[in-house]
Amino acid sequence: MLTLTDTAAQVIRDLSSQVSDSADPGVRISSQADGTGSLLLSVVDGPESDDKVVEADGAKIFLDPTAADMLDDKALDADIDEGGSVAFLVTEQNP
Repeated sequence: MLTLTDTAAQVIRDLSSQVSDSADPGVRISSQADGTGSLLLSVVDGPESDDKVVEADGAKIFLDPTAADMLDDKALDADIDEGGSVAFLVTEQNP
């Protein structure tokens, strides 16, 4: 199952708090339909009916079935630069 670093969880909580009028906001990772293996990250009101939900430290990630398979043994990290821009990184899980 996908794991989140503390930094990624904090960034996801911050992003999710920007969604107003939603009882179940989070970040959704979905696969691109073009078959390239690319992933798309978006802030959403809640999961799709077939999404796998990963929750860590109050942060919610919704994964479409293809993304869930791709990220099953991975960790999600986030890097915040001095200007406040965020880059998400997918890494191997620590044993």
